[in-house]
Amino acid sequence: MIEIPSGLNPDLVPLAFLLGNWEGAGVADFPGTEKCNFGQEVTFTHDGRDFLEYVSHSWTLDGEGKKVAPLETETGYWRIDKDRKVEVVMVRDQGVVEIWYGELADQKPQIDLVTDAIARTAAAGPYSGGKRLYGYVNSDLMWVGEKSTPDVPLRPYMSAHLKKVVDPSEWAKDLKDLPDDGIAFFK
Repeated sequence: MIEIPSGLNPDLVPLAFLLGNWEGAGVADFPGTEKCNFGQEVTFTHDGRDFLEYVSHSWTLDGEGKKVAPLETETGYWRIDKDRKVEVVMVRDQGVVEIWYGELADQKPQIDLVTDAIARTAAAGPYSGGKRLYGYVNSDLMWVGEKSTPDVPLRPYMSAHLKKVVDPSEWAKDLKDLPDDGIAFFK
């Protein structure tokens, strides 16, 4: 179920399905890098203004699903206009700044994005463009990313399946009239 939190800027209601903390795993595979499984934590928050704040941390996983090393960190801001056009400004720890444009699909929580502008530091690896698809499917957040470099045409490079993480303190605030000792509740 998609909830519309109080204080959410009305312009952002179409993006409410993104809000929250998400965790999961995926696969990264691109020429010149070793294919790996990765874990990911993503957070979309709001503070009442006309954008969502986005933070993503990912790390490589070993064969048992344990964290091995950081993979990538992204931060950014997501906006949507009245015509369902989405714009994203994103910064990656690899020395890349991107501006993405796309749109929210009609009648379903799915966003297609394409890079419009890219700036790279001298330390950044080769990168010339990307596409991303985000979708809310059966209460999960799924995404697939494509990228290109001057030597590699646009192709998929990462995808993940994320589940919403619920903080137990959120449940507790909805419980009324519990006895202080907790035991009387079961009597």
